Amino acid sequence: MKTIINMFDESVSKFANNTFLWEKKTDKFEPLTFAETKDLVHRQAAGLTVLGLAKYDKIALLSEGRNAWIIGELAILHTGAINVPLSIKLEESNDLLFRLKHSESRFVMVSGGQLKKIRSIIRDLPLIEKVIILDPQTSYEEKEIFVGDVYDMGDEYLSVPSNRESLIETAQSIQNDDLANISYTSGTTADPKGIMLSHRNYTANVEQAMSLIKISPEWSNLIILPLDHCFAHVAGFYTFMAYGANVATVQLGKTPMETLKNIPLNIKEFKPYTLMSVPALAKNFRKNIESEIKKKGKTVEKLFNHALKIGYEYNKEGWNKGGFGQAWKKPLLMFYDKLIFSKVRQNFGGNLQFFIGGGALLDIELQRFFYTLGIPMFQGYGLSEATPIISANSIDKHKLGSSGFLVQALDLKICDNEGKELPLGEKGEIVVRGENVMIGYWKNPVATAETVKDGWLYTGDMGYMDADGFLYVLGRFKSLLISSDGEKYSPEGIEEGITEKSKFIDQMMLHNNQDPYTIALIVPNKEALKAYAKEQNPTIDLQSEEAKDLMLNKIQEIINSYKTGGEFAGEFPERWLPAAIGVLPEAFTEQNQLLNSTMKMVRGKIEERYNDFITFLYTPAGKNIINDWNQGAL
Repeated sequence: MKTIINMFDESVSKFANNTFLWEKKTDKFEPLTFAETKDLVHRQAAGLTVLGLAKYDKIALLSEGRNAWIIGELAILHTGAINVPLSIKLEESNDLLFRLKHSESRFVMVSGGQLKKIRSIIRDLPLIEKVIILDPQTSYEEKEIFVGDVYDMGDEYLSVPSNRESLIETAQSIQNDDLANISYTSGTTADPKGIMLSHRNYTANVEQAMSLIKISPEWSNLIILPLDHCFAHVAGFYTFMAYGANVATVQLGKTPMETLKNIPLNIKEFKPYTLMSVPALAKNFRKNIESEIKKKGKTVEKLFNHALKIGYEYNKEGWNKGGFGQAWKKPLLMFYDKLIFSKVRQNFGGNLQFFIGGGALLDIELQRFFYTLGIPMFQGYGLSEATPIISANSIDKHKLGSSGFLVQALDLKICDNEGKELPLGEKGEIVVRGENVMIGYWKNPVATAETVKDGWLYTGDMGYMDADGFLYVLGRFKSLLISSDGEKYSPEGIEEGITEKSKFIDQMMLHNNQDPYTIALIVPNKEALKAYAKEQNPTIDLQSEEAKDLMLNKIQEIINSYKTGGEFAGEFPERWLPAAIGVLPEAFTEQNQLLNSTMKMVRGKIEERYNDFITFLYTPAGKNIINDWNQGAL
């Protein structure tokens, strides 16, 4: 058997006295060894058994990242039950209610910070028998119990030797194909799907991750991404557990904003060896680095930018660094490293070896930036249905711009629209087969049959393999731009490239659904545009039509710079660049449901919300950026 229980037991027997978990509740991070973790897991699992949680029952877990989350999941799995991990970003009304009902959860394990959400909907959840609260409360409502009392019940249960044997027997009776999680998709539609991930899905993906990324028991990982996603499970704590290494979670603040502010502080004091990131976080890190450099004055800023330029030229795509005529740059880079880059790395604790990047596509320029700083952000690729890791770059094997080398053991093929395998180097749908492929979608056999065929997972992503075994992911099939003549193109690279290079554009979504031309919906950086208007005319009234026209023309100028004769001409095929631009009055956020929980644009919802505006952009008036819609948005 290769279950999560087996993997945990093996690690405890090999690394009993090693620290596994760290948590900062007061003034410093406190350690918990593998052996101490196992004791807490057994005590909680015993208490859950007393409460009536049985094999194959579902229990939802809704909490911020913390030791209690990881211990809670392991305890749930020891009873043979199935964890339904839930995002703390979910709103109680529809999102949370749907998942709790659809999963048929009998119990809920919840933090004090999330309890209000459960209390507001508990009347609509007749199947919920117990609400286990991870933090003490001044008063408890019906069905509620403090986790401390669950531990006490567990202690009493385990004091009888036959009960202890029974608990261990249950844990050891779990089979590879028994479910560990029902993990819900990010709700980009009204009806999110519950991805059924088995014990073997997880342990197989841990083994696959270990085929690419080598770490030592002394290595530590500060988990800054939500624990409910399987990326945080595999890359965050289960792979570290298998290696005997240790993990910490971000110190909880009194509010979500306070927790966010703790991230840079915790990184500096915990000094992790690795961090998991998504593009939105990577961009934030970069902005902070650049603003700190700016504060040090023009000379330092110039030096920093020159150092980056030399680094980009020397490093190329990482695997091909140096080369003919480049040798003189190496000592110069070493000098810059000592002078500037090493000090930047100190803000990340000084031990950081690399980031593991997942989620959306990571712009190559952003990869080059961190690579030059000496803390590479290695892009990986995966999806929840594959538990999730399919490929990743690593210190030993990397090509910037790629999504990395395939994990071992995994079969991959690139297929055309009819499902036929394409030759090496050709673009098509990424299709994979391996022990990490999900069991299916919970209570959704139709969607399962559409996604997994003869053991092959059809990812819905477009990409190709190069001759060296590196995977290049180009974006979602579903988000492809389709011209009126049927030609297709993935928009993500253009969107990322343009927003990354311009301080005036925060977000951008391209649209072309068999239309005469492509249009762009743009979220502008209004503050940067206002500053630009003031530079052009210090006495200008920012609410005037003149100011708005100046700002709109600036946006048009940026787009034109990618067209024939522009500074960045040839970077993208011109036919896919927008011929009409719509400026939006608000950003894409999770709150307005235009971003999902992994910070990806929910294209369908954006198109639905701005349907009338999109229609207008295909009229002669819409092709002129100076129009009433755009002026109104500013």
